[in-house]
Amino acid sequence: MNKPLSARKKSESSLDLPQDSPRDGESKQSWVYRQIQERILKGALASGARLPSTRSLSQRWRVSRSTVEAAYDQLRGEGYTTGTVGSGTYVSAVIPDNFFRRGLPGDPISHSVPARPARQDPPQAAPTPEPLFAARTADASLFPMATWRKGLTASAQRVTPDQLANEESQGWLPLREQIARYLGAARGISCDADQVVILTGIRDGLDLSARILLSRQDKVLVEDPGYLTAMPLFSQFTSRVVPIAIDEHGFSVARARRQRGVKLVHVTPAHQSPTGVTMPVSRRLELLAWAEQADCWIIEDDYDSEFNYDSAPLAALKSLDTADRVIHCGSFNKTMFNALRIGYAVVPRRWVAAFSRARHTTGRSNSMIEQMTLAGFLEDGSFARHVRKARAVYAQRRDRVMRLLAQAAGGEPLRTSGEHAGFHLLWWLPAGCDAAALLDRARARGLALQPVADYCRRVGLPAGLVIGYSGLDEPALARQGALLRDLMAHAADY
Repeated sequence: MNKPLSARKKSESSLDLPQDSPRDGESKQSWVYRQIQERILKGALASGARLPSTRSLSQRWRVSRSTVEAAYDQLRGEGYTTGTVGSGTYVSAVIPDNFFRRGLPGDPISHSVPARPARQDPPQAAPTPEPLFAARTADASLFPMATWRKGLTASAQRVTPDQLANEESQGWLPLREQIARYLGAARGISCDADQVVILTGIRDGLDLSARILLSRQDKVLVEDPGYLTAMPLFSQFTSRVVPIAIDEHGFSVARARRQRGVKLVHVTPAHQSPTGVTMPVSRRLELLAWAEQADCWIIEDDYDSEFNYDSAPLAALKSLDTADRVIHCGSFNKTMFNALRIGYAVVPRRWVAAFSRARHTTGRSNSMIEQMTLAGFLEDGSFARHVRKARAVYAQRRDRVMRLLAQAAGGEPLRTSGEHAGFHLLWWLPAGCDAAALLDRARARGLALQPVADYCRRVGLPAGLVIGYSGLDEPALARQGALLRDLMAHAADY
């Protein structure tokens, strides 16, 4: 990848094309980044093309060289380009040509690999052990309950008998309008309220998608390791649920291509569950191109995308979905508080009516008063303020847990993944650590850890622990950190 063009001509691409004017409030770096990104996505800058040097482009476009360097760094970090300082910058060779040249035949698909029976999760012992670092939820104590309570009161006073009596299967229109506006600003998704369906949460979205799209002979692909609820949920509708081993970029499209008869794919591109890997743009484009070729649908599980701590998050997979193949699912239960039970899906236009009918048939609905309150919460900026506050707190807790893990590692190198975002990270245990002994000692002390092996169906990964921290305040972090240090110090003696 550092030298992707060793076998092809390295011709420099011209960026002397007409440039769009900067948008209102757009920084110069964002403007440069957008000009190049849009050219890549439209095919004006082909895969493998060499970009001008930062000095040359800064002179052509009359911006500072540091501005161009920052834009190039962002493009390289998101997978649009590759290369290093001194060797040139190139449009990533792994961005699939099929995304630009529609209608070309894809790679041949090999015969399917029969799905093996899913490993059954072991029954929990009684009494239930105390979990360590399992708090992968929103901290309700951070939520502005006084503001929410005022909103509930105002909604209860404003709601009409007709609104209380006549349920809208797709959800209250003003709330859907606010969600569409929010997703456009925060996740880069261009949609309108007619495509939004109000749900009780992401699992509701997975269930409805399966009910609508699947028949018994259809095949579903899920990530391995992956979200524990996905396989049993989809297995209610088809016996052909196939785990696909992820790689360093998340869901493997190359492995997916070997499957035939795929109807649905479940992915967590923003923060893979549980490894925390973020799927780069090149892999996202490859996934979308393959889904169109294979005539299948993608569920984008965007479960904790609001919380990125070190940089702005990538736009959603749905934002690149020109073929309307992605069902984008999100949840306010993750950003606000678990008991809210309001989520949403952005649905391909051809399936909107089917989702609305399925909601009506299953009798699922959301409180009108809470929908009204949430719409106001989004509209007046309260939601954005809450997310900013919570993000700062969760980032501090992330930093704290990283220090605690370094102490527990006892001087060994600390190896983690997924710590840049979300409610959890994955700690790869130090070399030589006996994971089985560690788990046994924890159980003997009435404690429970979350090994990454519990999230695996077929793959075997190095020993690691899933570390949740978002729902733990400082005293809880300190206490659980001390317990973990003690377990690590004595695991070898057990």
